[in-house]
Amino acid sequence: MSDVNRVVVTGLGAVTPVGHTAAVYWENLKQGICGIGPITLTQTPEELSQKVAAEVKDFDPLKHFEERELSTLDRVSQLAVVAAREAIAQAAITFDMPLSLRTATIIGTGVGGQTTLDESFRRVYRENRSRVFPLTIPKLMANAPASQISMFCGLRGPAFAVASACASATHAIGLAFHMVRSGQVDCAVTGGTEACITFGTLRGWEAMRVMAPDACRPFSIGRKGLILGEGAAMLVLEPLERARARGVQILGEIVGFGMSADAADLTAPDLGGMTRAMEGALTDGKLNAQDIQYVNAHGTGTAVNDLTETQALHRVFADHAGKLAVSSSKSMVGHALGAAGALELAATLLAVRDSVAPPTIGYLGADPACDLDYVPNKARALTIEAAISNSFAFGGLNAVLAVKKFS
Repeated sequence: MSDVNRVVVTGLGAVTPVGHTAAVYWENLKQGICGIGPITLTQTPEELSQKVAAEVKDFDPLKHFEERELSTLDRVSQLAVVAAREAIAQAAITFDMPLSLRTATIIGTGVGGQTTLDESFRRVYRENRSRVFPLTIPKLMANAPASQISMFCGLRGPAFAVASACASATHAIGLAFHMVRSGQVDCAVTGGTEACITFGTLRGWEAMRVMAPDACRPFSIGRKGLILGEGAAMLVLEPLERARARGVQILGEIVGFGMSADAADLTAPDLGGMTRAMEGALTDGKLNAQDIQYVNAHGTGTAVNDLTETQALHRVFADHAGKLAVSSSKSMVGHALGAAGALELAATLLAVRDSVAPPTIGYLGADPACDLDYVPNKARALTIEAAISNSFAFGGLNAVLAVKKFS
């Protein structure tokens, strides 16, 4: 192999609030289907002030796992393994030796096994139980999804978790991309997962006063905040040479990855940090600003985040900013924290492949401070040769991936 490989995506899997497969997820994104609805996953939703979230509805783990297996699988790992299996099946890849030893498993999650943690705290503090389930720690640890994917799928190469809040999945995919590109590994299964619709997690987010009561309306006038979401998306990454030799379908090409830290504020977004991450992805991918047609924005629906991201897009793209199609998948699937970047990169890859810019739904009209083209409410046919996907996290941790149509 060459010193620098072209890295392509040969498999996608997704379990989301608007579809339990990548194909259904993408079709519903194009249709502008909203996955936000009443909270059902907590035991006492009536005690919450927040009444809506973007849940993965009708997910039955017994359709995917033996009952005995579920004793070690928090919901966050269940979603991850199901998405990984789908991605691997689409890639039509078998992890025999020595490929098993040369395949990385790099998974992002922001908060890990919150269902297990919440249930354990409930038993100890509300029900006054003296014991918790013996496998509580292995179920809730942040690396559990990466470990479970490696075990279920027979992956024996580097395997680890990335936790950088809302940039976790994008950081994970970016690291996997660089490892495949450099030849450090021959394949990677990578992405993000989150299952954070729990009583304790929602209480924490309520205290921050950043959640909308009804809908997520990124970049729109009248936006009131974010909506918490959950889900998982996984990708199979391979060097182009290997994928061509296998004769497998290529979904798209990852070409660049940029990262930065704000070194400023724990929660407030920073214009400079966002700008550096986007510029880094373009530079890494040998792209000019004018090469980009579409941006899948971080687009949380909070007043300050959307404003700052708009300003950063203006700074990076200058006069070309007005020609960009910019949309936020969070308007449909909520903010899945550590999984958000993977869900959004999947949407970005398919947008490039199919020449369709998915919409920002719930858009009520232009905010004078957010003056770009946000693909309001309806998907748009658009020739897209290259695109970027943005993730800007609490703690000032920024990550951006650049992708191209495969040719």
